[in-house]
Amino acid sequence: QVQLVESGGGLVQAGGSLRLSCAASGRTFSRYYMGWFRQAPGKEREFVAAISWNGGSTYWTDSVTGRFTISRDNAKNTVYLQMNSLKPEDTAVYYCAASPTYTVVASSYDYWGQGTQVTVSS
Repeated sequence: QVQLVESGGGLVQAGGSLRLSCAASGRTFSRYYMGWFRQAPGKEREFVAAISWNGGSTYWTDSVTGRFTISRDNAKNTVYLQMNSLKPEDTAVYYCAASPTYTVVASSYDYWGQGTQVTVSS
């Protein structure tokens, strides 16, 4: 069982930065791929980024390439999403999730956090 709690969301102007954190409970955190998803009003939840269990591999969607970075600290049971050069279209609720394998499919993730709101003003 893994419980996930996101933090770090907020309101930022376009071009600004935010760092999201996702704290996990449970001894098996380091066995999971961790992903970040986002969901804007009226839209489906979409994959943003993922990281392998040891941090050796990272993945992200094209729209955040060069702007977002995913990382993890297994000693702290935490995964991060550094978001730079934010755009209004990045506005969404951001969720972290845990999966035993790499996948961009939300339904394949076993555990989810409650989400944190990110709002980017123009």
